[in-house]
Amino acid sequence: MTDEALLTLDQFQAAQARIRGVAAHTPLVSLSFSGIAGEAWIKDESKQPIGSFKLRGAYNKIAQLSDDQRRRGVITYSSGNHAQGVAYAARAVGAKAVIVMPSNAPEVKKQATAALGAEIIEVGPASSDRKLKAEELEAKFGYVMIPPYDDPQIIAGQGTCGLEILEDLPDVDLVLSPVSGGGLLSGVAAAIKHLKPEVRVLGIEPELAADAQESFRGGKLVSWPAEMTTRTLCDGLRTQSLGELNFLHVRAFVDDILTVTEDQIRQAMRTLYAGGLTPEPSGAVTTAAVLFHQTELLPYRKVVAILSGGNVEPEVLRAILADR
Repeated sequence: MTDEALLTLDQFQAAQARIRGVAAHTPLVSLSFSGIAGEAWIKDESKQPIGSFKLRGAYNKIAQLSDDQRRRGVITYSSGNHAQGVAYAARAVGAKAVIVMPSNAPEVKKQATAALGAEIIEVGPASSDRKLKAEELEAKFGYVMIPPYDDPQIIAGQGTCGLEILEDLPDVDLVLSPVSGGGLLSGVAAAIKHLKPEVRVLGIEPELAADAQESFRGGKLVSWPAEMTTRTLCDGLRTQSLGELNFLHVRAFVDDILTVTEDQIRQAMRTLYAGGLTPEPSGAVTTAAVLFHQTELLPYRKVVAILSGGNVEPEVLRAILADR
């Protein structure tokens, strides 16, 4: 895969126009953190209609399907948030949606996906399991695949989050994005760097699922086994490898990838909740970096930490808030 596959600014701006009125322009929330070097904002993607950023990419792709493709219906594989994005977008254009989900996906995400009218098929916990099953059903029934991250239209949609950050805080100099398969990080980094190459963009992931950091720093795409990535509390960040197109964008536009511990993620969730936000674990990794990795983030004056979603199971949130 060559640099010719890199998305252009025009593609991100076209996606922004396409999703307007369906996906929300989410707010930047200013939070005061003690002991940090600059000012901090949270880009609150929990305010999307489905509670996460995933609607951006899913709708950008599904809105471009032909009438024949819509009649055939769409399929994807997801642990939850992309599932809801595809279900929501498919319903908006009148298409059937089939979602292959892992057996260990949070119940709140399964229920929300079903409530949007999607047909759910469960498989084992490995991200490879659900991808293989979705491809099998795609071939059998003629569904149109809506990949969760490794797709130019998905990346373009997710990158609109970065365009909004620059619109709302033009003098931002550091942006932090969660990273799993790489859709959000690759899109945000590319969109921002096209407009303001001086802004630093970092990916943040759990150290228990640090395949992206290993890939980035080693310069070669690696995959971690499911028994390793499923250890993390962050159900949305358990993908075993970056996508190939995502990795190309990450290498071209991202400055570094940092990792945070499970305890740091829990503390970040408590801090965000105290600030009036409801984070899911996957969305809190960026705030964990702000709270506990100041030295690695410097230098900066204004940082935006993307809170990628708020679809947390109530009992998980209660347990984390109670464990102080």
